[in-house]
Amino acid sequence: MYRKSIVLSFLSFFFFLVYCTQDSNEGHDKLIRRRLTSQLDTLEMIVESQLLPLARKGDGESLKKVFSQCRMKYKELEWFTEYYAPLSSREINGPPVPEIEVEENKVLRPKGFQVIEEYLFPEYVSSEQSELLAEIKSMLSILGKIRVILNSTEFSEAHVMEACRLEVFRVISLGISGFDTPLSLTGLAESATALKEVSNVLDFLGENPKLQKLVDEAVLALRSEKDFNSFDRLAFINNYANPLTTEMVSWKKELGIEPLREQFAVNQNASTLFDKNALNVDFFTGNKESRISEAKVELGESLFSDKMVSGGNMTCKSCHQPALAFTDGQPKSVSFTQGQFVKRNAATLYYAGFQNEQFYDMRAPSLESQAFDVISNKDEMHGSVEDAAARMNKDAGYIKRFKAAFPSMEKDIKPRYVMIAIASYIRSLAPFNSKFDMYMRGDRRQMNQEEKNGFNLFMGKGKCGTCHFMPLFNGTAPPAFTHTEAEVLGVPAGPGIGKVDADAGRYTNHQIDELKFSFKTPTVRNIEKTAPYMHNGAFRTLEEVMEFYNEGGGEGLGIELDNQTLPADKLNLTPNEQKAIIAFLKTLTDEVDLVKTGDRL
Repeated sequence: MYRKSIVLSFLSFFFFLVYCTQDSNEGHDKLIRRRLTSQLDTLEMIVESQLLPLARKGDGESLKKVFSQCRMKYKELEWFTEYYAPLSSREINGPPVPEIEVEENKVLRPKGFQVIEEYLFPEYVSSEQSELLAEIKSMLSILGKIRVILNSTEFSEAHVMEACRLEVFRVISLGISGFDTPLSLTGLAESATALKEVSNVLDFLGENPKLQKLVDEAVLALRSEKDFNSFDRLAFINNYANPLTTEMVSWKKELGIEPLREQFAVNQNASTLFDKNALNVDFFTGNKESRISEAKVELGESLFSDKMVSGGNMTCKSCHQPALAFTDGQPKSVSFTQGQFVKRNAATLYYAGFQNEQFYDMRAPSLESQAFDVISNKDEMHGSVEDAAARMNKDAGYIKRFKAAFPSMEKDIKPRYVMIAIASYIRSLAPFNSKFDMYMRGDRRQMNQEEKNGFNLFMGKGKCGTCHFMPLFNGTAPPAFTHTEAEVLGVPAGPGIGKVDADAGRYTNHQIDELKFSFKTPTVRNIEKTAPYMHNGAFRTLEEVMEFYNEGGGEGLGIELDNQTLPADKLNLTPNEQKAIIAFLKTLTDEVDLVKTGDRL
């Protein structure tokens, strides 16, 4: 072990000398590729020559130390893998839950660092040595894939700058929350390494002393904190991370780097992840025709409250009332059939446009298909999109408005235009003007100390932020926002009932065992207005919800559930800590003008 450490130290020193003596005229593309190659070489060497032999020996304590070294080396590569090799990145550092490909009826077992972490922390599991060895060997294979991608990648200034900016966003939304280090709790130190590497990479694009100073201060703040739970994440984001990304965007303009032509979920000119227009809702539409416009939104707002859509007494607004954050206050919504109720609770429509699947069971891939489903569902609106379009084709006013919203429209209103218009209105329901939003944009009067403590608990000890990802606080994982997560929580049939709710969730549409009782993770923005909670309205208050999570979900309450994805360990949040989290959640209530959210109709 000692000799191997000497070899690694020598190699590190050698590569340092190489960098220091580079021809100053050599392009940044070659320099970045050479740096990444050396880092990948080092990581691969540690895995193969240290981690694998130690796993064969079963030396638990040494395994933990070397594993931590491996993760730290990976964090130097993360800005690259997450941006240029996202599939391989998910393989090597994705969540330790099966990846479900419902279209192909496939279940892909998890692999990578987070899976290995479960074998080593909090204690080494010697009885699972063979599984550990298999995971380490698999990791070597994944690193091989990353090498192939690296060798074929060109590093333009615009792409490198964007990759580094997104890495800072990843640090504040995932890194400091402990998303990928739930057991080892090394997220702060690893985040420091990731940020430092961002600075090192940007150095290849030119000198920026101000940016370097901001990074150094952020890294120092992360490395100075020894206790994961007590770290002031709110202060870190506002004092260090936000100024850093603001400077990066400013510097990009100074360098004359043109924006990329590709569409990203995060707007390229967003200085922080909390800018009002930081997120690009058109990224989630899937096609140009569905992209949002004022005419489409205004038309969709009218359709949202018009009985002509269903041909009966039901409208979209029947179950999604603006005053209740577009919910209806019922455990389960009223059915089209008088005296009956539908299967599930009406979820808020706020921020629904920033998700990749719709409904609690994620059966609809878009808001357009969700609109079609609701309109035609016999238990909901019991109508037909085709019939709705036919009725509107007899209305001169609607024909004029549809032509304005869809300039390529010829004579008739097509059914798809009805769905797109309604979807456009829903996409517009993203105010981003809560007390929390205002605070993150500089108005420090907006949050009191209890609310600030609540945010830090939400993102730290409470682990809420590892499922309800900031800034949307739903299951759409930043900063790529290409994947919406679902969880098996073990929600009971009701408060105090020791039996899981009978609704099978995603399993209803896809008979894969891992999907039993699995539901999409909704946003907790405006949660103050959306009681009762969960897919079945089981909990009447936020206090009941907090107690459920604090006990470890269904398993923590004694419900036997083999596939629960929520950790069953108690959070050990004190009553005051739970109260603080609830206080923070209430800062996510948007300040909206109901006249502008459909209430005038």
